Amino acid sequence: MVPEPDFDQLYVELWVSLASLLRSYTAAHGLNRNTQATVELGEEQITVRHGDDWLKLQRDGAMIRWGRQNGKGGILELTAAGRLKRSEGDHEEEMDMVAEAWARELMA
Repeated sequence: MVPEPDFDQLYVELWVSLASLLRSYTAAHGLNRNTQATVELGEEQITVRHGDDWLKLQRDGAMIRWGRQNGKGGILELTAAGRLKRSEGDHEEEMDMVAEAWARELMA
């Protein structure tokens, strides 16, 4: 008998991975400007700050609500494959591509 996967633990691991990707990509985007972003990781919240700009992610299980200081925001869902799915439709994106886009926008 195959054990049921522990999706709660999987989502926690993916959450930590997302924070790590945000740290890496904001650091890479800050190299040319000699600036850094801070990334704060909690069990249910990730906050990324660069100057007056910020990105906040709130996790509830697989669901992620994100928002920016400029009013942009949305809802994404973590998938078991490590992707992020938009709430409107079936479109999925690789987690690293979403993290890189957020970092690029935040560090601009």
